[in-house]
Amino acid sequence: MTRRIQSTLPVIAAVTVLPVVSALSQDLPKVIDVDFKTDVAPLIEGACIHCHGPKEAKGEYRMDTKDATFMGGESYGEDVIKAGDANDSPVYWMTTVYLDDPEDPEAMPPEHPLNEKQQQVLYSWIQSGAEWPDGYELNEKPRVTYDNVKAILKKGGPFKSSELKTLRYWVEQGADWPAGVAAMEEGPSGPADDLELVKRIREKIVAETKEKGEGDMADYANQIPKTGVKYEMVAIKGGEFTIGSPDSESGRLDDEGPQRKVKISPFWMGKFEVTWDMYEPFMITDVARNKDGSPQKIDADADPIDVVSSPTTPYQEMSFGMGTNGFPAICMTQHAALKFCEWLSAQTGHYYRLPTEAEWEYACRAGTTTAYSFGDDPGQLEEFAVFDPTATRTGYEKVGTKKPNPWGLYDMHGNVLEWCLDQYKEDAYEGIKDGAENPFVRPTTLYPRVARGGSWYDTPDLCRSAARTGSSEDWKVQDPQLPKSIWYHTDATWLGFRLVRPLEVPDAETMQDIWSQGTRDEE
Repeated sequence: MTRRIQSTLPVIAAVTVLPVVSALSQDLPKVIDVDFKTDVAPLIEGACIHCHGPKEAKGEYRMDTKDATFMGGESYGEDVIKAGDANDSPVYWMTTVYLDDPEDPEAMPPEHPLNEKQQQVLYSWIQSGAEWPDGYELNEKPRVTYDNVKAILKKGGPFKSSELKTLRYWVEQGADWPAGVAAMEEGPSGPADDLELVKRIREKIVAETKEKGEGDMADYANQIPKTGVKYEMVAIKGGEFTIGSPDSESGRLDDEGPQRKVKISPFWMGKFEVTWDMYEPFMITDVARNKDGSPQKIDADADPIDVVSSPTTPYQEMSFGMGTNGFPAICMTQHAALKFCEWLSAQTGHYYRLPTEAEWEYACRAGTTTAYSFGDDPGQLEEFAVFDPTATRTGYEKVGTKKPNPWGLYDMHGNVLEWCLDQYKEDAYEGIKDGAENPFVRPTTLYPRVARGGSWYDTPDLCRSAARTGSSEDWKVQDPQLPKSIWYHTDATWLGFRLVRPLEVPDAETMQDIWSQGTRDEE
């Protein structure tokens, strides 16, 4: 199912304006032979065009064409590049300001300064005449530094296509390598977020699980030990139901069939969608983290909860001003949602994960066979769902503001779209046999993955019990990083998740496979 893509506020707003004056504070580089197309252009495309290109021309200065680059901006005009005199050319000397003061607003480019080798390329180009082939235009490319590639290099090949693309940009932009950094840095001194950690977490879960059979299951309220935040879980008995929608259902799409009768094992499901109150303490911590979310320093005797990977610090307030206290958490990747489940499991002694697509629809229908859990009439949807019938709604509402479904679950229709575990396939149900137990399509590629339920941004047809959505790279189009963040879908302000706790606790290998599947890409 194709979703509308919402335009959100920019994720990064680093303002840069060309300064008035600066002085070179280092020995001048040696002039080396450089080629504009292979040495200079990739550097400008990665370091400059983001702020000085057709989409955004800070200081009224663009560097994507020859004429615009040499014309200059509001501060320097044609003096911005003086062919043969790099030392008096702001395009060069502003890249050296970091050497004196990294916080100086004249330092360019912001956040990711050029290293000495890259500065030498720029210096040599200008000093040698600043040749630029006529008609040769530049395009913005992701800025790639050593921090972006060190994990890829440490892991080694074979490399995925996305990793090769990242490495290629890094090489083209000068392959910066910090002085004193060894080729293979040592790993953390303590435990890691791996199978051994999952085994420790599972030991706690097995030791503290009191329910031995379906007859022991009951609704419960719990409190997150680390934060004191409360949440509620609803017991869902096992049973059979028909997944998918009939041909006669209004709004039905082909990916909702053919219908299949399947069996579902018992589980608990979150009474409400995961809220910011629950999720934000996991997302924002005072721990220095690597790009993969692992702590930069791990003590050998660290508790599992302190080892589980958590999101890197977001670039901005991730509710986009729609509210946090009591509102559903949004914009996370499936990986982030699953790591939250691991984080919660490590401290509560319960095994949490995302629901499979079949579990989600079973719980949403709550014994019904109609388009919605309350019937077929979309005119009643407003009583049960936060949705957008007129394309004018601007945000979500607090969880639980509408009526629950027959099993006591709130917001299964609307409010935020909810992550499921499965790989999205249009013909997924064709591979399911009647009577199948707990069907699940194990993901092998990063996109698309399944999300269910519709959202505040959707029309009634997308909020039906059978409606399916596949994730897309477009959900993080505003993310400027390369590789793209494994934690945030910057454009998916209608995307959240709900907890599931299966009665049967799987083995550690299965738990590890589930909790780590959010970054799995086997193409």
